[in-house]
Amino acid sequence: MVKHNNQIPISHFKKHWQDYVKTWFNQPARKQRRRVARQKKAVKIFPRPTAGPLRPIVHGQTRKYNMKLRAGRGFSLEELKAAGIPKKLAPTIGIAVDHRRKNRSLEGLQTNAQRLKTYKAKLVVFPRRPRKLKAGDSSPEELANATQVTGAYLPIVREQPTVELVKVTEEMKSVKAFQKLRLERTNARHQGARLKRAAEAEKEEKK
Repeated sequence: MVKHNNQIPISHFKKHWQDYVKTWFNQPARKQRRRVARQKKAVKIFPRPTAGPLRPIVHGQTRKYNMKLRAGRGFSLEELKAAGIPKKLAPTIGIAVDHRRKNRSLEGLQTNAQRLKTYKAKLVVFPRRPRKLKAGDSSPEELANATQVTGAYLPIVREQPTVELVKVTEEMKSVKAFQKLRLERTNARHQGARLKRAAEAEKEEKK
């Protein structure tokens, strides 16, 4: 309620607020449209995996994210060579290649080379012509049992560190950690003076 002899506040009620309200009524239809598009794409690219080509495991950039693992753009030429896959064959069998990427660590190179070998072992290669098999194509039995992979394949899983639980013994309880730290700190502080004193004493003995 307005009190005292003040100016009457101006009410701003003629702003056509309905024109600025964002609605989301097309969400269910859009969801269905995306689903149908995914199904059509899966039929079109059959028997290839729906998730696209195989990607390498890489670490995030900068110190903030370098402990996290994610999918990279493509496998480096060194990784393909370590796995025994020709660089021109790789894109034709569903492997992403990035010729600019360089391997900075041996661990990363070995991880991605092993990833390629695992993929190659599970791979089923369909012939271009059904009646004319070439070297590298899968056998008719494997082709008959092959199914399209939906969703993520060879997912990137970060290993969780394991914690070993031990029973607290009397010997552990008897250790006075704070006193030990103070003693070691004192020893480190006086080390130079003690060495100097010992050297001087040795010099005096030689005289």
